[in-house]
Order: sequence, then structure tokens, then C-alpha cells
Amino acid sequence: MKHSLMAVALLGAFAGVAHAQTSVQIYGTIDAGVIKRSGQTLNIGKRASNTLGFKGTEDLGNGLKALFQLEMRYEPDTGTNEIGGNGTQRPLFQGQSRVGLQGDFGMVRIGRGLTPFHETVGAFEPFHASPSPAGFWTDIAVAGFNSQPLDVAGYSANRFSNAVWYNSPVTSGFQLNAAVATKESGGGPAIIGRGTAANPQFPVGAQASSNPFSITGTYNNGPLAFMGAYERNAIESKVWSIGASVAATPELKLMALYSKQDQEENRLINPNTKAWVLGANYTMGPGKFLAGYGQKDQDGLEKVKQLSLGYEYSLSKRTYLYVDASRKKGLSTQPTTVNHYDVGVNHSF
Repeated sequence: MKHSLMAVALLGAFAGVAHAQTSVQIYGTIDAGVIKRSGQTLNIGKRASNTLGFKGTEDLGNGLKALFQLEMRYEPDTGTNEIGGNGTQRPLFQGQSRVGLQGDFGMVRIGRGLTPFHETVGAFEPFHASPSPAGFWTDIAVAGFNSQPLDVAGYSANRFSNAVWYNSPVTSGFQLNAAVATKESGGGPAIIGRGTAANPQFPVGAQASSNPFSITGTYNNGPLAFMGAYERNAIESKVWSIGASVAATPELKLMALYSKQDQEENRLINPNTKAWVLGANYTMGPGKFLAGYGQKDQDGLEKVKQLSLGYEYSLSKRTYLYVDASRKKGLSTQPTTVNHYDVGVNHSF
């Protein structure tokens, strides 16, 4: 009888633990297509980032929740971890790895993830923050700004590691988003800056000269949306941006974005880069047209112009087909033109 009572007590205890456990959701996207770029052969690639993630919340009572999110990124054609522009394989949880608390005060998280600047700007360019060369988010919309210049070469340029995030509650359409990172070394290569090759301003594996931080304010009111953003990275380059969008009709959304980067602390000449993007999305039944034009000007030293057109056709709420075409011209002492074409499918789960 004692053994039976003990078994019942243990089962009850484990039931209580199970009830309090975090509710976990598995999610992700897989995007694959055929891509052709100037100077390259036809290849299998992606338009958007491919993700596999785990996230969850636990109700702690009194309106307080614990939350976490882990997100890995992978290459759809090979199944390997996401690869950077120089062939570097990125960390397992390249997307994000954060844990935090949420309540009436807003949300606080610690770990690695997109900076508020990059996350906010991405909502005001016509290819909805797609890292594809057909989009504007990773280069022109952010004026080429690198949030983690001291990281290993080829790692993502739009995230903070070793950071704390705060997102305020949305009040009358307004929200404040901020993040600050430590000065910890990212293990990256030397940055000459205002130094020399023999004595670089930031040697290999250097720590930040100041704490990187990022802050944005957003306002959404019906068809109108506005944003303002400012960020300083680990080597004290700075960027600010303003943007607006309007749903002119239920089918047509227009947007505009302006950004300026200041590298005066670590460049001897041509420290300022200005950029702007104009874009539009037009929905027609299950299809959506995307169009954008943007320019980036580095103190007159180099000017980049880009025109992009795209079309998405939704087969369901989770799956759509896409086709893009873009032309990017670099105007400098040696002008270059790169044409990009892609067609593929995107599925979320």
C-alpha cells in the first residue's frame, strides 16, 4: 500500500512538472530556386534565408512569461550550415539564440539576433527583407553598414552577439526597440582603419573600442507606418535611417527609405555613405508584384544603382512561387553591371 501511495505521489509530481514545462514550437522555411547572374553559370540557390527554429514560452503567472528561440540557417542545395559570401561556414545557430522574459513592461532578451536597426529597416523595402541580390535590405537599404565588423569574415553583418534586447509594448501605435552588446572579441580579421598594415587600428581578434548599440522607433497607424533608426558598431561606425510606407489602396503599398553611414572614426577619406530606396508592392488576387529602385553613394567615390522587379504567386498560405529580375550598376573608375535572375519556390512550416 505504501508503494502504491508513493507511486501516485511521484506521478502527481511529474504531472505538475509536465504542466509547467515550456510549450515548444518547431518552425522554419525552405526556399530553393534556379539562379543566373552575370559572369556565373546557372546554379541552384535561394532567394530567402532557409531556417529551422525552435521557440517556446512558459507562463510564470502574474502576466509574466519566460521565452526562448533558437534558429539555425542552412543551404537548401547541400544541407550544410549557411555559408557566407567568402565561403565561410557560419555558426550552427546563425539566425538567433536568445532567452528572456516578457510582461507588461515589454520584452527583454539576451543572446544573439538581428539588431533593431536591420530588423526595422527590412520592413520598409519592397522585397520584405529578403537577402537575395534582387532585394535591397543587405546592401543599399542599410548603406552597406556592418553591425559586426570584428566578427569572423563571412559571418552575418546584421546581427549582434553577446547582447541584450529590449522591446517596449506597443502604445498608440508606437514602439521602441533597443539593443546593446558587450565589447567581447568576435575573433575577426585585422581592420587597418586609421592604422597601418603593420599596426592596424583593430588587430586580429581585437575587442570593441566601445559598446555597440542599436535603437529604433516605429509607428503604425492604419495605412501609415514610419520608422527612425540609429546604430553604432564595435569600431564606432554609425548609421541612421528614416522610412515611411502607406497603403494607398487595399492592393497598393508604397514605401521610401533613406540611410546615411558615417565611418569618420575609422576611415581617412570618403567616410560618408548615403543611400535611398523607393518601392512598391501591388497585390492582384493570389499574386503580388514587387518593384524597387535604389542608389548608394560613397562620398562620390563610388555610386551604385539598382532596379529590381519581382512577382510572387501564392499557392497556399504557406507556399508561393517567385520570379525576380534585377540590374545593379556600379559607377566608379571601372564601371560594372550585374544582372540577376531567379525563379523558385518558398515554403514555410
